[in-house]
Amino acid sequence: MARAVFRCIEGCDGEIPLSAPTYRCPTCGGLLDVVHDLDVLKQKSAAEWKALFDQRYKRTTWPYGSGVWGKKEWVAPDVPDELVVSLDEGGTNLFWAERLGRELGMGELWVKLCGNSHTGSFKDLGMTVLVSVVRHAMRDHGLRVRAIACASTGDTSASLAAYGATAGIPVVVLLPRGKVSTAQLVQPLANGALVLALDTDFDGCMAVVQRLAQEQIVYLANSMNGLRLEGQKTVAIEIVQQFDWEVPDWIVLPSGNLGNASALFKGFSMLKELGLTDRLPRLAVAQAERANPMVRALQNHERVVTPMKAGTTLASAIQIGAPVSAPRAMRALEAMNGVALDATEDELADAAARADRTGMYCDPHTGVALACLFKLRANGTIGAKDRVVVVSTASGLKFTEFKVGYHDGTLPSVDAKRRNTAVELPADFDRVVEAITTRMA
Repeated sequence: MARAVFRCIEGCDGEIPLSAPTYRCPTCGGLLDVVHDLDVLKQKSAAEWKALFDQRYKRTTWPYGSGVWGKKEWVAPDVPDELVVSLDEGGTNLFWAERLGRELGMGELWVKLCGNSHTGSFKDLGMTVLVSVVRHAMRDHGLRVRAIACASTGDTSASLAAYGATAGIPVVVLLPRGKVSTAQLVQPLANGALVLALDTDFDGCMAVVQRLAQEQIVYLANSMNGLRLEGQKTVAIEIVQQFDWEVPDWIVLPSGNLGNASALFKGFSMLKELGLTDRLPRLAVAQAERANPMVRALQNHERVVTPMKAGTTLASAIQIGAPVSAPRAMRALEAMNGVALDATEDELADAAARADRTGMYCDPHTGVALACLFKLRANGTIGAKDRVVVVSTASGLKFTEFKVGYHDGTLPSVDAKRRNTAVELPADFDRVVEAITTRMA
């Protein structure tokens, strides 16, 4: 029978059940990852796994129609079906960015629209696993939880609040006051979470919530908890599935706390280890220039990411200077022959606007990834024939202030070369014709 446990990423002996509220190795203090019994999973052939996953994909048999729980044996096999907390996450569009790719001289550019999810971001993929495991631990393993809590720059709090409300488990979220969008703030409020807006940045909120977890006041839901990564790794599996079980050449990923880099590596690695694929893609970690500790580490040829004070960036969800999953992400980059690069405020805003002109509606974090893609294509690192997937982590609809500010020309440090404003006219036919003629000439 498939099983999974926590083990230390530094190789310390021992294993910890997933039901235990433990977030770091009790021996060395290192991060914990969920580890699966691959020998058991190998009892089913690669062809059988592909057939099973394809049979379940986006169907209505509970809970396997979820893009996450359709891979349940590879994620959290011990959770009973009736305790799964799912909002039909995953199964998101792999968008062929044909026009933008053509402009870049690329044959295949795709954008994985993870923001097409219940709360509008990829965070749902990890939160369904975490909340389901907590619910299982509460019923069957004696776990007592006053609340599940997270520090957040917006998307994590929205996701946790929704899944907590669905499960009937109280939620506490810590946000940096004045540093999240209105749409992101109202989501946890609407779902009934206790929202604490602290006079600090994300890293300050993270320090507080970690102490709350250490003193067992709350259960920690941030991505240092390896359960989150188990759901997020299904993005990698789903991308390959959508390509008829072929691996793309590149993944370009906007990155803040760096959990997603590790999660995608886990997904691609499981596919390879279980024989469904024969290689890993290359990984590009894309950061905002004002919050780029991974980029700085690689520029200095360092294997350890040194925390920095993150500056204010339009890409607020990745405005993180002390990423807790940095050790995991560094290993992912090395294994996937990866690179890390950054984008200025003007570059990320222009990249988002350029993509929007080809039919997308990009959040600023996808703008970071696209700006870095443009650089990698320009310097030849990414070739004309490479199949590239940019991971879009959130819906642009959650960042209306960013869009309005760009087209109003009011974003700081942004030139807004592609701004577009409404033309105000009287209700006069001739004036309307004149405006159309002028624009379409």
